[in-house]
Amino acid sequence: MKKLCVRTSVLAATALLVEALPVLANAPEGGGPPDYSGITGLYYVLIGGVLAYGVYDTFFKKS
Repeated sequence: MKKLCVRTSVLAATALLVEALPVLANAPEGGGPPDYSGITGLYYVLIGGVLAYGVYDTFFKKS
């Protein structure tokens, strides 16, 4: 079980890092409005992780 948690944590951290890099690259140049186009993927990864954990905790966790 501990091995599964470690793998899941590493996978989640990698996915967040991959999604966060384009978000940081979208800094506005000049005085224009900020560009939020890259943060959508980061939100989807976070929400997907929370939902995946909820499904695991509800249906697959052995108590």
